[in-house]
Amino acid sequence: MANVLVTGGSGFIASWCTLYLLDAGHDVRVTVRSTARGAALRGHLHSAADFDDSRLSIVEADLNGDSGWDDAVAEMDYVLHVASPTLREADITEAQMIAAARDGVLRVLRRARDAGVKRVVLTSAYGAVGYGHKPQEAPFTEEDWTDVDANIAPYQRSKTLAERAAWTFIAEEGDGLELAAVNPTTVIGPLVGPDDPPTLRMIRGMLDGVMPACPPFATGWVDVRDVADLHLRAMTDPAAAGERFLAISGHSLRIVDIAHLLRDRLGERAAKAPTRELPLFVARALSVVNPQLRALRPQLGQNFTATSAKAERLLGWHARPVADTVADTGESLLAHPGRDA
Repeated sequence: MANVLVTGGSGFIASWCTLYLLDAGHDVRVTVRSTARGAALRGHLHSAADFDDSRLSIVEADLNGDSGWDDAVAEMDYVLHVASPTLREADITEAQMIAAARDGVLRVLRRARDAGVKRVVLTSAYGAVGYGHKPQEAPFTEEDWTDVDANIAPYQRSKTLAERAAWTFIAEEGDGLELAAVNPTTVIGPLVGPDDPPTLRMIRGMLDGVMPACPPFATGWVDVRDVADLHLRAMTDPAAAGERFLAISGHSLRIVDIAHLLRDRLGERAAKAPTRELPLFVARALSVVNPQLRALRPQLGQNFTATSAKAERLLGWHARPVADTVADTGESLLAHPGRDA
């Protein structure tokens, strides 16, 4: 069993990674931005699973500064670098988001290298793979990179530049440190803590009836528990060193398909979920005045598809059916109607 550091421990993906690591018998240290977050996180994790509390430690470290990182990586065998600025930080500018993501990953990689960590698994995103390209029928693979000079959202640009910087660091300054990257498509699934990411807020909006019609685009979907499983495989499998791994369940689905799955699986409890998709020209026109659609404007009319064949072939990873994930997501959101980030 190993000593593993998980950064951004209170986040949606990171909390599930922590639970999977503990269940596998590893000793886990997680970083949070404040001690208050740490106390809440410990409680949420214990509510979700039984584990020996002595095997979980929580330390304070922020991606925007050097304080705490030397202690965080000390005596660690592996690091899962999950923390990254997101769209939830409404007051963050694009330049700040890019700087925090890129500088943060370099800060963690330098400390990991100097501490003798064997491998870092970076939580990247499909946003670093399939954005800024002309429409194509073939699914995107790990060989593809998002075009940062295209009309893409700040989040996708930040994830791309951060992952690019990570691979450059490993090639030029890694000194034997190994790196693997996990690039999930849209991540949904049941909640552990108070973290309520934008992807789940869309589904919450369907359940609450505040989304009368769905935006016209398709994307990949994957269960957060399967993303955590892929992190653990990428952490220890020799075949994962130096590789990227896309994570998707099946093929891409339109937003309205997700709404129909909610209705099919949850019945009357999802009766407010929309049943129609906005025509593309209407969605584009409304995006001028509607903030939610404005944020999605680069995605309208697109089909963001991908394949997980590489993760399946090299690591033996398989995703659960997306219909089951949608149902579990809806059940979790209905059980916590007041939860918010």
